[in-house]
Amino acid sequence: MSAALTKQPKRSRFWLPLLLIGASALPLLAIAEPITTTALGHNSTAKYRDAPNFPYANPNAPIGGTLSLEARGTFNAANKWMTTGVPMIGTDYLYDTLMTGSLDEAFTMYPQLATSATFDPDDTRWIIYHINPKARFWDGTPVTSADVKATYEALLTRGPMFVRSYLGDIKSIEALDKHRVKFNFANSDNKEILLTVGQFPIFAKSSIDKDFEKISLKPLMGSGPYKLGRVEAGRSVSYVRDLNYWGWEVMVNRGRFNFNNIKFVYYQSDEIAFEGFKAGQYRFRPENKAANWATGYNFPAVKAGLIKKEAIPSANPVPMQGLVMNQRRKIFQDIRVRAALTLAYDFEWMNKTLFHHQYERLQSYFHGSELAATGAPSTAELAVLSPLLDKLEPIQRKGVLTPWESPKSDGSGFNRENLLKARKLLLSAGFFYKNMQLYQPDGKRAAIEILISDEKLSRVILPYARNLERLGFTVQLRQVDNAQYYERMRRYDFDMTTDIFAQSLSPGTEQAAYWGSAAADEAGNNNTMGIKNAAIDSVIAKLGNAKNRDEIVLYTKVLDRLLRAGHYLVPLYGKTTTTVAYWDEYRHADNLPSNAIGIDYWWSDKDAAARVDAYLK
Repeated sequence: MSAALTKQPKRSRFWLPLLLIGASALPLLAIAEPITTTALGHNSTAKYRDAPNFPYANPNAPIGGTLSLEARGTFNAANKWMTTGVPMIGTDYLYDTLMTGSLDEAFTMYPQLATSATFDPDDTRWIIYHINPKARFWDGTPVTSADVKATYEALLTRGPMFVRSYLGDIKSIEALDKHRVKFNFANSDNKEILLTVGQFPIFAKSSIDKDFEKISLKPLMGSGPYKLGRVEAGRSVSYVRDLNYWGWEVMVNRGRFNFNNIKFVYYQSDEIAFEGFKAGQYRFRPENKAANWATGYNFPAVKAGLIKKEAIPSANPVPMQGLVMNQRRKIFQDIRVRAALTLAYDFEWMNKTLFHHQYERLQSYFHGSELAATGAPSTAELAVLSPLLDKLEPIQRKGVLTPWESPKSDGSGFNRENLLKARKLLLSAGFFYKNMQLYQPDGKRAAIEILISDEKLSRVILPYARNLERLGFTVQLRQVDNAQYYERMRRYDFDMTTDIFAQSLSPGTEQAAYWGSAAADEAGNNNTMGIKNAAIDSVIAKLGNAKNRDEIVLYTKVLDRLLRAGHYLVPLYGKTTTTVAYWDEYRHADNLPSNAIGIDYWWSDKDAAARVDAYLK
């Protein structure tokens, strides 16, 4: 279940690392008038402002070859920014954004379509982006401010609800002239929005006017480094490097996008996908199955020395993966019930029996990073928490004030102690037993449906379901196809399901889409749990207005404590490395970025690729 390089999360969550705001190494209050800058760093200095390329890029990398990866499920649309259809994976390769983030800094951005930005640090109700006059769409027409304006207006009025929420502080967009576009904001409270608007793909206005909401395999007109190549409906999608791409000499693109082709091959299950990798149907695989990593790489190509395995460290928060409990369902509205369901998950037994001891139990929504709350709250954390305590239920109040640890078992597989604790919590919540069956306080049977789309999850969820049945629940594991799953998630039509919440090192106002009260009522948003908590809303607002890095860390740790103590999901497992396997034709720089594997900066070794091709014939 670990987040994979090629995994397309449900609802096509675009979530790029949110590398947002600020501009100068000088204190903001010392600047008395608008400034124009080429590198933007939120409470930090942009290290590569004057660099010719990123340090994890090889500007002399050979061009050529094919990067082939896997995808899961199916697709019927090329536009992932509308509210219908199941989009194909990889469409980000088709489009440029105004700015691009660094992969080894917490919160910095550098120009791509834009050359610079102008803003007033003392009046953050607007920002102007200056578009590179050289920028061109695939058809040779220039990228203009009218295209940027049309793109954002489409996203705000016809895009997915979570995007509309995320960009909700935009008041208006002005095309000042051909190459300058001005974003005006409703107020100066959300300082991140100045740079958030630099992170979305830009489409040609003519394409938006004609095709934005059309379910089609024809993409909107873009200006990116790849064009859509061959599409085999439901089977594969290929992207072809555009030799005439306007932006090859832009700093962020040097040593990037080195493959002539990028291909995604679709599979319906991980087992079939792994067999496809063994056969060379695709050649780069993020390995998210512990048994495969531990024992599966013993096929002939491995013995022939043609497969490489790497565990690549990451300083990013480990994505929170969990079984979410939909609080729109009455059965999950009592925190004691949610706490009981968390106790029923036996990580120690699963890690030993199913995962070869390869995973860590997730203890934080920002696990493995400096943002994770550890131990008891610090003095600074208590100062933020204290005014919020009377808004919390007793279990949550106690949870935020004490050191946190997810429930542990003895690993025997019985989980007896935790199930007894869970039973006690259920009884205290008014549940009762009759004829060895569990009933809700209103007399209805305690029944839960767990929704999945990937059959490989069943082996992880079935042991958990058995523990719920031992508590007296009736549990049904419901597997549906991707299209149905996608739609049911959009409408929050589930009791429990799995979800993944990936985070950057600089969380901000986007947290409202995950956990904010308003998002709980917006179909298609990311608050799948249906959280409505005034204390959480308050901390998200503070996080969005953080004035420095210390405040970002402080408010994130407080948010982490509130989320954990609310028992909104059953935390599963993860690891602080990304494990990848690939056929021995791909190469990367010695100094990989700290926050990602940076696959866009890898390349193909022509001679090594020829050896692989010869072996596979």
